Amino acid sequence: MAPQWLRRLGWLVVLWCGGVAALAVVAGLLRVLMHAAGMR
Repeated sequence: MAPQWLRRLGWLVVLWCGGVAALAVVAGLLRVLMHAAGMR
């Protein structure tokens, strides 16, 4: 079984990657909406 600090580091990496992915999705949606509204 992994040490406690390694598990915490793993969760930190997972949450960070999830946050980056969520921001990418929001940015993509905003880009699509702006393009649909005629903005560039």
